[in-house]
Amino acid sequence: MSRSCIRTLISVSLAVYGLYVASYLPGMLLPGQSTPGLVALFALQASCSLVGAVGVWRRRPWAADVVIALGVMVATTSVLEGFLLGIIPYLQVLAVVVGALAVTFVVAGYLNGAPNPWMTSSSHRR
Repeated sequence: MSRSCIRTLISVSLAVYGLYVASYLPGMLLPGQSTPGLVALFALQASCSLVGAVGVWRRRPWAADVVIALGVMVATTSVLEGFLLGIIPYLQVLAVVVGALAVTFVVAGYLNGAPNPWMTSSSHRR
């Protein structure tokens, strides 16, 4: 798969995730007992993923930094929902945190053009 195709997939994925998270906000802003910190973290996730999608699409060097910020916010939101508010189970919190940070650093490394540790000089690129 070419680099431009992978960048397009990353950009579209970030945009779809941003719209998905943004769809939570209207319901959370209705009068009720929503936690302001949780609303702020979801708003930051939505904005970071949409800004990251634009940055990846336009090949900006700061796009990897925004992806890292998004991953940290996803992990922080999960910890807040699970350990502090008790909304989701602890094992799911740990899975989301580990998964989010793993995907974040893989995508950020790809966007920064980090060398592939599994590709040696004797390997053939296809």
